[in-house]
Amino acid sequence: MIYKFRLLSDEVEDFRRDIEIDSDATFIELHNAILQSVNYPDDQMTSFFICNDRWIKEIEITREDMGSMSEEDNYIMADTVIGDLVEEEKQKLLYVFDPLGDRVFYMELSKIEFGKDIDAPVCVKSTGEAPAQVLNFEELINKTPAATAGTEDYNEDFYGSDGYNEDDLDPDGYDIGSLSEISSIDDIY
Repeated sequence: MIYKFRLLSDEVEDFRRDIEIDSDATFIELHNAILQSVNYPDDQMTSFFICNDRWIKEIEITREDMGSMSEEDNYIMADTVIGDLVEEEKQKLLYVFDPLGDRVFYMELSKIEFGKDIDAPVCVKSTGEAPAQVLNFEELINKTPAATAGTEDYNEDFYGSDGYNEDDLDPDGYDIGSLSEISSIDDIY
């Protein structure tokens, strides 16, 4: 079977990629096809998530084995066949391409072609420029209006004094009784 996945971005309105891949291919092959279609280097700890109809993450397929101690199954891209986890048209997935920024491509299995095979994945439709793979956080911070507005009003005393004045403390205002009298968190509140 041939699966046709559609990729969209919430960052770039006209971005779209349609990728055809065999259902017997692994997620690492789909990962490589996505990177090639958007011209990203393969230097991030990307992952896929199988989602429900409301885009809630259910199953994660990671690039590398993270050594999880949970009882849940661990799925690794190179070892997981796409057709084992994705079986229906309209199945939703997320592809996390920037894990630090938690940025994703929204994916949907838009079409299944039965009785056909494909040797290698191929991008059959490409429109719009892909968003930058990783965000430059320093550049973003410097561009925000709050980062530059009113900086002349701030100085080293803005957050208060580093000195401690013992006369400012009212020891009677903090009396909660003896700790031995507290048996649960409810006794405090």
